[in-house]
Amino acid sequence: MYDEKVRIEAREAMARGESLSAIGKRLGVSRSTLRDWRDNADREPRSSGCPRCTEQPMSAEYAHLLGWYLGDGCLSEHRRQVYALRIACDDKYPRLTDEVAAVIAAVHPTRPVHRTQAIGYTSVVSYWKHWPCLFPQQGSGPKHLRRIELAAWQQEIVAAQPELFVRGLFNSDGCRAANWATRSVGGVVKRYEYPRYQFSNESADIMGLCQEALTRLGVPWRMPRRNALSVARREGVARLDELVGPKA
Repeated sequence: MYDEKVRIEAREAMARGESLSAIGKRLGVSRSTLRDWRDNADREPRSSGCPRCTEQPMSAEYAHLLGWYLGDGCLSEHRRQVYALRIACDDKYPRLTDEVAAVIAAVHPTRPVHRTQAIGYTSVVSYWKHWPCLFPQQGSGPKHLRRIELAAWQQEIVAAQPELFVRGLFNSDGCRAANWATRSVGGVVKRYEYPRYQFSNESADIMGLCQEALTRLGVPWRMPRRNALSVARREGVARLDELVGPKA
């Protein structure tokens, strides 16, 4: 998983006469890989398709996938530095499983998207060496036990596509539900119901990202609990109905 900048730097160092051991230690590249680059300098490198390692544009759907990843996604390393991106999707909502698969395919269109059945949920999976380039938040342990911060380039994408980011967050860790309250009308207590959206997450950092995106969209929100965000005002619910809607 090396981008072209690393290859160029390594080849320039080899041209200056620097040893393979020194180059490998400085750049984190194996000696066998360096020898291959040296002995096959004229071979056209195969494009990784990674928009972070090349000049290729990032799909707008990345903001959508980032929301899903922060909610129900994870990265796991396999052999040869290949990573699996997994998004867990509740089997009660097959439409969302299809949506996640389509979003992953839009971000990384050159490889297949797999589905792995588990008890009560389906993991939508894609294998690629460059998933850590797109999700630098990856790390060991639950997200709420470590710092989650967006890189500057991710912040720009979320600022440009807050609608897709919010859709990913709410479709993973949110819901649209009916709430109720009572009101005294003419001395008679009446019960009435109203819809609201709720987003739940144990990570204060991810909750903050959701708050920022909603504020950017002009959607009013409040925090009834530390780990739960509520959107109940009529104009806020109407806006999220446009962007998210019920899961079923």
